[in-house]
Amino acid sequence: MSRNKTSGQPADFDRARDELFHYIHRCGVIRATPEDQTSWFDDTIEYMAEGYPSLSREQLGELRTIGMRFCRPVIDNVQVDPATEAEREEGSDGASAAAA
Repeated sequence: MSRNKTSGQPADFDRARDELFHYIHRCGVIRATPEDQTSWFDDTIEYMAEGYPSLSREQLGELRTIGMRFCRPVIDNVQVDPATEAEREEGSDGASAAAA
């Protein structure tokens, strides 16, 4: 996306992006479930639209996308229950044996 620095919009977009990241950290939305994150982003982007009326719908959508990506870790650090993992492995062994 091309941003024209003379129009003032990049400054607004940059400020809105920085504010969004601040809210993400402050509200702890990173640790929320995906459903709660979706709801939180719906409300927050609506609030941001009111605070930054110069932003287009496309820019607001870009903010949402950036924020959602920021909340999804590159490496998932979810703890796996060993009993569940063992059941999953047994199920895959049975499926491979049935295929052979």
